[in-house]
Amino acid sequence: MRFLFLLASLAVLFSCSSDHEQHSPDYTDAMAHEHRDDAPVSNVSSDYEPAQAVVTSTVQYGEIGDQPLNGFMAEPEASQGDDSIPSVILIHEWWGLNENIQTMTRRLAGEGYRVLAVDFYGGEVAADMENAQRLMRAAMSDFDAGLGNLELAADFLAAHSSGSVGIMGWCFGGAWTLNAAINLSDKLDAGVIYYGRVNTDPEELANIDIPLLGIFGEEDGGIPVEGVREFESVLNDLGKDADIHIYEGADHAFANPSGNRYKPEAAADAWEKTLEFLNNRLR
Repeated sequence: MRFLFLLASLAVLFSCSSDHEQHSPDYTDAMAHEHRDDAPVSNVSSDYEPAQAVVTSTVQYGEIGDQPLNGFMAEPEASQGDDSIPSVILIHEWWGLNENIQTMTRRLAGEGYRVLAVDFYGGEVAADMENAQRLMRAAMSDFDAGLGNLELAADFLAAHSSGSVGIMGWCFGGAWTLNAAINLSDKLDAGVIYYGRVNTDPEELANIDIPLLGIFGEEDGGIPVEGVREFESVLNDLGKDADIHIYEGADHAFANPSGNRYKPEAAADAWEKTLEFLNNRLR
Protein backbone atom coordinates (compact mmCIF):
# COMPACT_ATOMS: atom_id res chain seq x y z
CA MET A 1 0.00 0.00 0.00
CA ARG A 2 2.85 2.37 0.81
CA PHE A 3 4.32 1.72 -2.66
CA LEU A 4 0.99 2.44 -4.36
CA PHE A 5 0.59 5.63 -2.36
CA LEU A 6 4.06 6.74 -3.44
CA LEU A 7 3.20 6.14 -7.10
CA ALA A 8 -0.03 8.10 -6.77
CA SER A 9 1.82 10.96 -5.10
CA LEU A 10 4.39 11.02 -7.87
CA ALA A 11 1.64 11.08 -10.46
CA VAL A 12 0.07 14.15 -8.90
CA LEU A 13 3.46 15.83 -8.52
CA PHE A 14 4.42 15.31 -12.15
CA SER A 15 0.98 16.30 -13.45
CA CYS A 16 1.45 19.79 -12.03
CA SER A 17 5.19 20.04 -12.67
CA SER A 18 7.11 22.61 -14.60
CA ASP A 19 7.73 22.11 -18.31
CA HIS A 20 11.31 20.98 -17.70
CA GLU A 21 10.12 18.32 -15.28
CA GLN A 22 7.44 17.16 -17.70
CA HIS A 23 10.14 16.31 -20.24
CA SER A 24 11.81 14.05 -17.66
CA PRO A 25 11.43 10.32 -18.32
CA ASP A 26 10.62 9.71 -14.64
CA TYR A 27 6.85 9.99 -15.03
CA THR A 28 6.90 6.83 -17.15
CA ASP A 29 6.57 5.10 -13.77
CA ALA A 30 3.13 6.66 -13.34
CA MET A 31 2.14 5.54 -16.84
CA ALA A 32 3.39 2.03 -16.12
CA HIS A 33 1.19 2.01 -13.03
CA GLU A 34 -1.82 3.12 -15.08
CA HIS A 35 -1.22 0.36 -17.63
CA ARG A 36 -0.44 -2.33 -15.05
CA ASP A 37 -3.56 -4.35 -16.02
CA ASP A 38 -3.62 -3.27 -19.66
CA ALA A 39 -2.33 -4.82 -22.87
CA PRO A 40 -2.50 -3.87 -26.56
CA VAL A 41 -4.78 -6.79 -27.36
CA SER A 42 -6.74 -6.89 -30.59
CA ASN A 43 -10.50 -6.69 -30.16
CA VAL A 44 -13.16 -4.30 -31.47
CA SER A 45 -10.59 -2.08 -33.20
CA SER A 46 -10.38 -4.65 -35.97
CA ASP A 47 -14.07 -4.04 -36.74
CA TYR A 48 -13.56 -0.39 -37.64
CA GLU A 49 -13.74 0.36 -41.33
CA PRO A 50 -13.18 3.81 -42.87
CA ALA A 51 -16.28 5.72 -43.96
CA GLN A 52 -14.82 5.75 -47.48
CA ALA A 53 -12.07 3.90 -49.32
CA VAL A 54 -8.57 4.98 -48.31
CA VAL A 55 -5.08 4.28 -49.59
CA THR A 56 -2.13 3.74 -47.26
CA SER A 57 1.63 3.84 -47.54
CA THR A 58 4.78 3.93 -45.47
CA VAL A 59 6.61 7.22 -45.97
CA GLN A 60 9.87 8.71 -44.80
CA TYR A 61 8.95 12.17 -43.59
CA GLY A 62 12.42 13.21 -42.47
CA GLU A 63 15.47 12.15 -40.53
CA ILE A 64 17.17 13.15 -37.32
CA GLY A 65 20.90 12.68 -37.43
CA ASP A 66 21.33 9.60 -39.57
CA GLN A 67 18.08 8.01 -38.38
CA PRO A 68 15.19 8.02 -40.88
CA LEU A 69 11.71 8.86 -39.63
CA ASN A 70 9.18 6.50 -41.15
CA GLY A 71 5.47 7.00 -40.71
CA PHE A 72 2.19 5.42 -41.74
CA MET A 73 0.10 7.58 -44.06
CA ALA A 74 -3.52 7.22 -45.15
CA GLU A 75 -5.72 9.41 -47.31
CA PRO A 76 -9.07 9.12 -49.10
CA GLU A 77 -8.74 7.26 -52.36
CA ALA A 78 -11.02 9.81 -54.02
CA SER A 79 -8.80 12.70 -52.89
CA GLN A 80 -5.45 11.45 -54.17
CA GLY A 81 -3.70 14.35 -55.84
CA ASP A 82 -5.97 16.90 -54.15
CA ASP A 83 -3.60 19.25 -52.36
CA SER A 84 -6.40 21.19 -50.70
CA ILE A 85 -7.62 18.58 -48.22
CA PRO A 86 -6.64 19.12 -44.58
CA SER A 87 -3.95 17.00 -42.94
CA VAL A 88 -3.54 15.60 -39.43
CA ILE A 89 -0.44 14.38 -37.62
CA LEU A 90 -1.26 11.41 -35.36
CA ILE A 91 0.98 10.52 -32.42
CA HIS A 92 0.83 7.02 -30.99
CA GLU A 93 0.28 5.92 -27.40
CA TRP A 94 3.04 4.48 -25.28
CA TRP A 95 2.66 1.13 -27.10
CA GLY A 96 4.05 2.61 -30.31
CA LEU A 97 2.83 2.81 -33.89
CA ASN A 98 1.00 -0.49 -33.73
CA GLU A 99 -2.01 -2.02 -35.47
CA ASN A 100 -4.45 0.05 -33.41
CA ILE A 101 -2.83 3.34 -34.43
CA GLN A 102 -2.79 2.26 -38.07
CA THR A 103 -6.50 1.44 -37.77
CA MET A 104 -7.21 4.87 -36.29
CA THR A 105 -5.14 6.46 -39.06
CA ARG A 106 -7.28 4.78 -41.70
CA ARG A 107 -10.43 5.64 -39.79
CA LEU A 108 -9.61 9.34 -39.65
CA ALA A 109 -8.53 9.35 -43.29
CA GLY A 110 -11.96 7.96 -44.13
CA GLU A 111 -13.41 11.20 -42.78
CA GLY A 112 -11.64 13.17 -45.50
CA TYR A 113 -8.17 13.87 -44.10
CA ARG A 114 -4.62 13.14 -45.19
CA VAL A 115 -3.24 11.52 -42.04
CA LEU A 116 0.37 10.87 -41.07
CA ALA A 117 1.00 8.66 -38.05
CA VAL A 118 4.49 9.52 -36.83
CA ASP A 119 6.86 7.17 -35.04
CA PHE A 120 8.83 8.07 -31.91
CA TYR A 121 10.12 4.52 -31.36
CA GLY A 122 12.20 3.90 -34.48
CA GLY A 123 9.97 1.14 -35.77
CA GLU A 124 9.62 -0.73 -32.47
CA VAL A 125 6.26 -1.49 -30.88
CA ALA A 126 5.61 -2.83 -27.39
CA ALA A 127 3.46 -5.81 -26.49
CA ASP A 128 3.97 -5.51 -22.72
CA MET A 129 4.32 -2.87 -20.04
CA GLU A 130 8.08 -3.28 -19.55
CA ASN A 131 8.97 -2.65 -23.19
CA ALA A 132 6.46 0.18 -23.50
CA GLN A 133 8.04 1.92 -20.52
CA ARG A 134 11.53 1.36 -21.95
CA LEU A 135 10.57 2.89 -25.30
CA MET A 136 8.66 5.78 -23.77
CA ARG A 137 11.50 6.57 -21.37
CA ALA A 138 13.99 6.71 -24.24
CA ALA A 139 11.71 8.93 -26.33
CA MET A 140 11.04 11.31 -23.43
CA SER A 141 14.77 11.64 -22.67
CA ASP A 142 15.40 13.83 -25.74
CA PHE A 143 12.84 16.61 -25.95
CA ASP A 144 14.55 18.38 -28.85
CA ALA A 145 14.52 15.22 -30.96
CA GLY A 146 10.84 14.66 -30.20
CA LEU A 147 9.91 18.20 -31.13
CA GLY A 148 12.08 17.93 -34.24
CA ASN A 149 10.21 14.78 -35.21
CA LEU A 150 6.89 16.65 -35.15
CA GLU A 151 8.30 19.71 -36.91
CA LEU A 152 9.53 17.51 -39.76
CA ALA A 153 6.12 15.83 -39.96
CA ALA A 154 4.39 19.22 -40.18
CA ASP A 155 6.82 20.36 -42.88
CA PHE A 156 6.30 17.12 -44.81
CA LEU A 157 2.53 17.56 -44.82
CA ALA A 158 2.77 21.24 -45.70
CA ALA A 159 4.98 20.33 -48.67
CA HIS A 160 2.35 17.90 -49.93
CA SER A 161 -0.75 19.99 -49.26
CA SER A 162 -1.96 23.55 -49.15
CA GLY A 163 -4.63 22.64 -46.59
CA SER A 164 -4.66 23.11 -42.84
CA VAL A 165 -2.56 20.87 -40.56
CA GLY A 166 -3.84 19.52 -37.27
CA ILE A 167 -2.21 17.33 -34.65
CA MET A 168 -3.69 14.67 -32.39
CA GLY A 169 -2.40 12.07 -29.97
CA TRP A 170 -3.30 9.68 -27.18
CA CYS A 171 -1.50 9.19 -23.84
CA PHE A 172 2.21 9.69 -24.70
CA GLY A 173 0.99 11.23 -27.96
CA GLY A 174 -1.38 13.55 -26.12
CA ALA A 175 1.52 14.96 -24.12
CA TRP A 176 3.46 15.56 -27.33
CA THR A 177 0.41 17.19 -28.92
CA LEU A 178 0.48 19.76 -26.13
CA ASN A 179 4.25 20.18 -26.51
CA ALA A 180 3.71 20.88 -30.20
CA ALA A 181 0.92 23.35 -29.47
CA ILE A 182 3.27 25.27 -27.19
CA ASN A 183 6.32 25.17 -29.45
CA LEU A 184 5.06 24.71 -33.03
CA SER A 185 1.84 26.73 -33.21
CA ASP A 186 3.16 28.55 -36.27
CA LYS A 187 3.10 25.25 -38.20
CA LEU A 188 -0.25 23.95 -36.94
CA ASP A 189 -3.91 24.90 -37.05
CA ALA A 190 -5.54 22.78 -34.31
CA GLY A 191 -4.73 20.13 -31.71
CA VAL A 192 -6.58 17.26 -30.02
CA ILE A 193 -5.20 15.92 -26.73
CA TYR A 194 -6.43 12.54 -25.51
CA TYR A 195 -5.48 12.07 -21.82
CA GLY A 196 -1.96 13.42 -22.32
CA ARG A 197 0.31 14.91 -19.68
CA VAL A 198 -0.79 18.48 -19.00
CA ASN A 199 1.25 21.61 -18.38
CA THR A 200 -0.05 24.34 -16.06
CA ASP A 201 2.74 26.92 -16.52
CA PRO A 202 1.05 30.15 -17.69
CA GLU A 203 4.22 31.44 -19.35
CA GLU A 204 4.47 28.37 -21.54
CA LEU A 205 0.76 27.97 -22.23
CA ALA A 206 0.74 31.61 -23.37
CA ASN A 207 2.67 30.46 -26.44
CA ILE A 208 -0.26 28.38 -27.70
CA ASP A 209 -1.81 29.97 -30.76
CA ILE A 210 -4.07 27.17 -32.00
CA PRO A 211 -7.47 25.89 -30.77
CA LEU A 212 -7.33 22.81 -28.55
CA LEU A 213 -9.73 19.99 -27.75
CA GLY A 214 -8.91 18.04 -24.60
CA ILE A 215 -10.32 14.59 -23.80
CA PHE A 216 -9.67 13.22 -20.30
CA GLY A 217 -10.95 10.55 -17.91
CA GLU A 218 -12.16 11.39 -14.43
CA GLU A 219 -10.62 8.21 -12.98
CA ASP A 220 -7.20 8.63 -14.63
CA GLY A 221 -4.66 8.29 -11.83
CA GLY A 222 -1.71 9.16 -14.08
CA ILE A 223 -3.30 12.40 -15.30
CA PRO A 224 -5.22 13.46 -12.17
CA VAL A 225 -8.43 15.37 -12.78
CA GLU A 226 -7.27 18.17 -10.46
CA GLY A 227 -4.36 18.90 -12.77
CA VAL A 228 -6.64 18.82 -15.82
CA ARG A 229 -8.99 21.36 -14.23
CA GLU A 230 -6.05 23.60 -13.37
CA PHE A 231 -4.83 23.26 -16.96
CA GLU A 232 -8.27 24.29 -18.21
CA SER A 233 -8.44 27.21 -15.77
CA VAL A 234 -5.05 28.58 -16.87
CA LEU A 235 -6.01 28.30 -20.54
CA ASN A 236 -9.26 30.15 -19.83
CA ASP A 237 -7.44 32.87 -17.88
CA LEU A 238 -5.10 33.31 -20.85
CA GLY A 239 -8.03 33.61 -23.23
CA LYS A 240 -7.03 30.52 -25.20
CA ASP A 241 -9.44 28.68 -27.48
CA ALA A 242 -9.71 25.42 -25.58
CA ASP A 243 -12.55 22.95 -25.07
CA ILE A 244 -11.83 20.44 -22.29
CA HIS A 245 -14.01 17.40 -21.63
CA ILE A 246 -13.66 15.13 -18.59
CA TYR A 247 -15.55 11.84 -18.86
CA GLU A 248 -17.13 10.58 -15.66
CA GLY A 249 -16.09 7.08 -14.69
CA ALA A 250 -13.48 6.87 -17.46
CA ASP A 251 -9.92 5.76 -16.77
CA HIS A 252 -6.69 6.34 -18.64
CA ALA A 253 -6.77 4.97 -22.22
CA PHE A 254 -10.57 4.70 -22.17
CA ALA A 255 -10.71 5.53 -25.90
CA ASN A 256 -8.33 2.74 -26.94
CA PRO A 257 -10.44 -0.10 -28.38
CA SER A 258 -7.44 -2.43 -28.37
CA GLY A 259 -6.87 -2.19 -24.63
CA ASN A 260 -8.47 -3.30 -21.37
CA ARG A 261 -9.61 0.19 -20.31
CA TYR A 262 -11.99 0.75 -23.23
CA LYS A 263 -15.33 2.46 -22.50
CA PRO A 264 -17.36 2.29 -25.72
CA GLU A 265 -19.92 5.01 -24.97
CA ALA A 266 -17.39 7.55 -23.75
CA ALA A 267 -15.02 6.69 -26.60
CA ALA A 268 -17.78 7.10 -29.19
CA ASP A 269 -18.80 10.48 -27.78
CA ALA A 270 -15.16 11.63 -27.68
CA TRP A 271 -14.70 10.56 -31.31
CA GLU A 272 -17.77 12.52 -32.41
CA LYS A 273 -16.46 15.58 -30.58
CA THR A 274 -13.09 15.06 -32.25
CA LEU A 275 -14.58 14.90 -35.74
CA GLU A 276 -16.74 17.97 -35.12
CA PHE A 277 -13.75 19.91 -33.78
CA LEU A 278 -11.47 18.98 -36.67
CA ASN A 279 -14.18 19.74 -39.22
CA ASN A 280 -14.80 23.18 -37.72
CA ARG A 281 -11.14 24.05 -37.27
CA LEU A 282 -9.40 22.56 -40.30
CA ARG A 283 -11.93 22.98 -43.11
